[in-house]
Amino acid sequence: MHLAIKDALDALERERGVRVLYAAESGSRAWGFASPDSDYDVRFLYVHPLNWYLRVGEARDVQEAMLPGDLDLSGWELRKALRLYAGCNLPLNEWLGSPLVYRERGTVASQLRARMPAYFRPSHALFHYLNTARHSVRDHL
Repeated sequence: MHLAIKDALDALERERGVRVLYAAESGSRAWGFASPDSDYDVRFLYVHPLNWYLRVGEARDVQEAMLPGDLDLSGWELRKALRLYAGCNLPLNEWLGSPLVYRERGTVASQLRARMPAYFRPSHALFHYLNTARHSVRDHL
């Protein structure tokens, strides 16, 4: 599946005119507890060509694709990711800590990992995971 994921990332770059800087598995497969019907949750950071950044109006800063083979691609444009990172966005921290990395170009991901302690807020993490647990109990138990 790794080759199919890399091919899907290459196709996304060609078709949408973006460059994927970092892509990793998120969710159950990343942490070794996937069920037989688990999908592949590929999360990524990307950039556009310079002219995209020079436009006057705001444009969509998320790329998403649901592909055959239970392949779920979802990525954030780098500026969006940096704004979220500065606010201690836990899903982004999880992406950066994933043991299954499909692509890592340049030093963006390693720089973000290195600075994570400066932006991590334990209270944000506590409330994030407490709410996740609450929703799981409410919806599934």
